[in-house]
Amino acid sequence: MSTQTAEKNSLEQLSNGKKDKADKIDFKMVSFSLAGKEYGIDIMNVKEIAKAGNFTYVPNAAPFVRGVYNLRGDIISIIDLRTMFHLPAERKSDDALESLLILKIGEQAFGVIVDNIDKVIGVSKEGIQPPHPIFGDINIKYIKGIIENQNKLYIILNVEKLFAPKEEEKPGRTDLVKEASVKMPKIGLGGPADDALERSMDVNADFIKETLFSFRNFAVSKVNINWFNRRYNEWKAQRKPTDLQLRELAEADAFLEPFYSPFTGALWSAEYMSALGGIMPAIATKSINVWNPGCGKGYESYSLAVLLKKMYPEARAKIWANDSDLLAISMAPNMVFGAEGISQDHLDFMIKNRNGFVFNQAIRDSIYFEFHDVINNNPIPPADLILCRDTLSFLSAGNQTKLLTDFNEKSRQGCILILGKNEVMPLDNWRRIEGPSLSLYVKAD
Repeated sequence: MSTQTAEKNSLEQLSNGKKDKADKIDFKMVSFSLAGKEYGIDIMNVKEIAKAGNFTYVPNAAPFVRGVYNLRGDIISIIDLRTMFHLPAERKSDDALESLLILKIGEQAFGVIVDNIDKVIGVSKEGIQPPHPIFGDINIKYIKGIIENQNKLYIILNVEKLFAPKEEEKPGRTDLVKEASVKMPKIGLGGPADDALERSMDVNADFIKETLFSFRNFAVSKVNINWFNRRYNEWKAQRKPTDLQLRELAEADAFLEPFYSPFTGALWSAEYMSALGGIMPAIATKSINVWNPGCGKGYESYSLAVLLKKMYPEARAKIWANDSDLLAISMAPNMVFGAEGISQDHLDFMIKNRNGFVFNQAIRDSIYFEFHDVINNNPIPPADLILCRDTLSFLSAGNQTKLLTDFNEKSRQGCILILGKNEVMPLDNWRRIEGPSLSLYVKAD
């Protein structure tokens, strides 16, 4: 049996009966490629990711030692994993940038060169299988295990064994790496300055982004990156360095808890409606078209309908409210409320029946609830107001861009856009209006 066939069979065995989305994520790895194969290294061993070149040559070092490098004042050795494992590698000029994983093994930091760095992946330890002799490129003792994720087979390297042999062992690769650092010339480093690093990444932050999307479909993008950075810094300040990652759904929910806008899943309070009405620009037309994607059970749709009725009593408002949650959208038109917690603003437009309070016919007729996925075609008339709180962030980055483009195309000049309190409109032709716990924009052209 060929090696390729054996590896394919191993992938099929690992995939059998497993889901791409794990219920529990308790192992994180940075994935990369070498000679066309996928590998991973435990995220706890990865200090950062970067691109660099112009390494300083070290005489008499092992062939896989490319040289040394000045990383923000620290002189580190640079190891080419492709040469170490006798794998083919594209020949590049001395000043070409290489993909680097900056590793920390014990007290020692050094960089390893790989072909391409992909992303941070979270998996369940239960899915990691023992190493198999079919992976002949690398000695099996340097492989921690193999794991399948999204139809790819990853070889997880055991960098502790690879770079940190026991003291009683004979001098080996690690000794040569240390020797390379000792022989570093005292002058003429020749390496690029700190600002020549093309890219570096906080791997903990990157993994949290991945797990938020895995657990809750929350995609970090230009729409919410400012909030994410603030929240990540708070998260780091509250937790131990070894306890930063989101291993379970409950931890992802705890991380996202401060993100949501006020009155999610509830009717708006009188104070919130007053604050929103106080900063909303006037709508001149007597026929107001509103688009409310991601309306859920309709709480905010009803609240907006009431606000518009109070602000523009003579106007005819029509709200196109849609959601891809079939159960939620089917409940929205016939919602019944208890009197407790309902503001007088809402009660003015409600009637009481034997089950509780329902909105009057005028409010109900102003809202068209529809089961619809916004990533598909949206047949909406030109909008005067778009209400989309906390919906964009729970789409993939690509679908966020698609929906933002739809907002641009399906809105009139002067259209009002209401996003979640921690979301921003990244397109330049929308002007922001500041308000408490509100993110409101007006289309400039």
